[in-house]
Parts: sequence; structure tokens; C-alpha cells
Amino acid sequence: MPYKKRIRIIFLDMMRALAVLMMVQGHTIDTFLAGEYRTLDSPLFSVWFSIRGFTAPIFMFTSGVVFTFLLFSNNELFFQIPRVKKGIKRIVILVLIGYLLRYPTYTVLDFSGVRHDQWIGFFTVDALHLIGFGLFFILISAFLAEKTKISSRLIFLLGALFFFLMFSTTEKINWANYLPIPFAAYLYHGTGSYFPLFPWVGYVLCGAYLGSYLAHNPAAFTTVKFSKRLFIIGLSFLAFSQIVELLEDLLYKREEFWTDNLYVITMRLGWVILLNSLMSYVALKLKTIPEFIKQVGRHTLLVYAVHVIILYGSAWTPGLSYIYFMRMDLFSSLISAVIMVIIMALMVMGLERYKLIRKNKFATSEI
Repeated sequence: MPYKKRIRIIFLDMMRALAVLMMVQGHTIDTFLAGEYRTLDSPLFSVWFSIRGFTAPIFMFTSGVVFTFLLFSNNELFFQIPRVKKGIKRIVILVLIGYLLRYPTYTVLDFSGVRHDQWIGFFTVDALHLIGFGLFFILISAFLAEKTKISSRLIFLLGALFFFLMFSTTEKINWANYLPIPFAAYLYHGTGSYFPLFPWVGYVLCGAYLGSYLAHNPAAFTTVKFSKRLFIIGLSFLAFSQIVELLEDLLYKREEFWTDNLYVITMRLGWVILLNSLMSYVALKLKTIPEFIKQVGRHTLLVYAVHVIILYGSAWTPGLSYIYFMRMDLFSSLISAVIMVIIMALMVMGLERYKLIRKNKFATSEI
């Protein structure tokens, strides 16, 4: 059934907007907040710090849900699905913008003055690179599911387990000794990458599992039963994470071990699923949501790129971090985050307003 004929899944709009706005406020406060306020003895900072640890998994999980839902909304063969071509274009754009945001020189083609640390920064794998390759693995999985006649959800699940469980192995290998830095950066944190493929693609593929379920069960999200199921699944992951942590305490005395990674992964995944459960339940009580929430969710890439340039600058423009990096108190940092979120919302609303005016003007000229 074409997506345009479906009932709009409100909670996905809410999740997309929440994910990108959480990232905006997280980056803003982290950029401006002075070091003396970064203490876990502060309840407010502790809460913010904990929440920020879930921002990236939420962002990646939601990206996987939305992309896969749209991909499978048309019951057609893989290469006949319109979203495949759009998805490939989206992947290329995400990766290119990811590199442009870290471009090492303002001279564009003259790299003679680029230092080694600037090259390392340029090849750092960030959220956009990771999501781009996460969507690529979704397309590969969907293609394999069609050719092998295996359930797409099973392949997504196996893929997620692969990226999650292999993390303990890949992270211990110094890939820079075997591969050029641009490729090694995708495999571990050793070159400074924030979001290498292991384990982060796993969150995108877990989102793909939910997106596939929603696409093949279009009425599921309209029931409380769906929210309850997500709630139980989320609690199960949290319970499993606590068991893993307990085993680590008993057997390994909290030494560095693979279960430490598994604990963090399952704990984060549990909270992300619980948040989806909450959003889906709230959405059942709403007939609609403010238009700007839909608009922010529709322009996550724009919001991400613009706020990064404002905060961190680019090869051609200085960012606010050049002046205010870790120089604000708690109150000023919070106000800055609120202002940044408002600016992003106004930008998106202004863009949508401009598009509407142009559309109406074009329609009038055609009469």
C-alpha cells in the first residue's frame, strides 16, 4: 500500500523531532558549559549527562525505523521500489555532508597546508557518516531478504547482533596498522571516530526491525497493545542489561570485558524502546501534533548541519566554540541551548513557509 494512503504515524514524527532537538541541545550545552560545572556530584548535570548518552542511539534507531517503514510501504520488488533510488541518493548526501562539515582547508583544492591532525579530523566518522552507512546496510539486508526469501526482520536482527557482538573484538584491533585511515576510521574509535560501524550500526538495524514490522502491520500502531508490547520489550532489555552487569560484578570484578559493552548496548536499547513505547501511547491520545514538529522531523539533516556549523564552524566560517568553548555557567549554557533549539525551529518553519509561498505563487501563475 503506498505510503501516501496510509494513516500518518504521528509517533514517528514525534520521535524524529525529539531525536534531532535532543542532539541540538546536547551539542550546545557540551560546547559552552565550563569545566567546573561538569561534575557528577551535581544532580542536574548527572541527569543531563545520562540523557545525552541516549541521544545518539535514539537518533540512529529512529532513522532506521523511518527509512525502513518508507522502504517497505510499497509492496514491490526491490529494484522497483521508489525508495531504493531515493535511499541511495540520501546515503550519498549524508556521507558527503559529513565530510564537508569536517573539510580540512578553506582553499578547497590546495591541501599543502593541511596538518596531520586536520586530516585525522577530516576522516573522523560522525553521526551522518554512520547513519548513511546504516541505511546502506538496510538496503543490502532488504535485497538479501528478497533473494533468499528470509524474513527481513530476521536479517535485520542478525545484522544488529553482528555489529553489537563484534564490537568487543573490532575495538581491540589497531585497524590503522592494516588499512588506510579513511577506512580504519569506520571500524573502531582508535583514530578518533565518534560513531564507527561497530557497534553503532546495530541501533540503526534495530530501528529497521521496528520499521519493517510497522510497514507490514499498518494498523498495529493504532492500538494500545502495540505500546504495551514495546514497553515489555524495553523492560526485557533493561532486565537483561542488569543481569549482564551482575554477572560482570560476580565473575570479573568490573574489569574491562566484553560484557561491559553488552551491558551498555542493551541498557541503551532498552531505554530507546521504552521511549518509543511512551511516544506511541501518547500519540494514540492525539489526533494531530503541532505542524512545526512534523517540519523539524522532516528536516533533520538541515537542522543537524546548520547547528553544527553554528557551534563548531567549518573550513570557511568560525563557530561559536572558537569564542565560548567551555566558558559559560550552567544557567547561560541552558539558555543558549533553548535559544539554539528555537532558532532551529524558526529556521525550519521559515523554510516551509517560503516553500508554501513559492508553491502558491507558481500555482497562481499557471492559471
